[in-house]
Amino acid sequence: MIDAATVDKWLTRMSDELRADLGPGAIPELGMVGIYTGGVRIAEQLHARLQLQLPLGTLDISFYRDDFSRIGLHPQVKTSSIPFDVEGRTIALVDDVLYSGRTTRAALNTLFDYGRPARVILCVLVEREGHELPIRADIKGQTLALSVDQRVKLNADDLGLTIRETEPRV
Repeated sequence: MIDAATVDKWLTRMSDELRADLGPGAIPELGMVGIYTGGVRIAEQLHARLQLQLPLGTLDISFYRDDFSRIGLHPQVKTSSIPFDVEGRTIALVDDVLYSGRTTRAALNTLFDYGRPARVILCVLVEREGHELPIRADIKGQTLALSVDQRVKLNADDLGLTIRETEPRV
């Protein structure tokens, strides 16, 4: 278990790193997009800390995942909404956990349906080992070394994280 106070410190550091990466004057033009569901919650936190002028965008990547049948997920489709022009803009794409890289790949495909951004900065609360695609976070709260039989999940009632054991893969 990682408590909400620890996650809050990670979010503060992520906000500071994003400001430093973008430089002065770039924050007002930054578009932020959270990936459902945990990524939207993290994006809401970063959006508020950075006091962004553009509204927060959200992405549902359900139709772009290539591994739902393999991992046994049954998607509950939500509405994607990007209420600003993506074309030529720097986008902070936010998710809670980066593991295989497949969610990020799907999110990039979805994002490009809205236009061609000038730059995409991947921000994740947790990056863990086990990437299946060559995708790495630009801004991350923490790197966790977990076994393949462990999962990390954002708590529903606060911004803490729970690490749990799962059934071993066959």
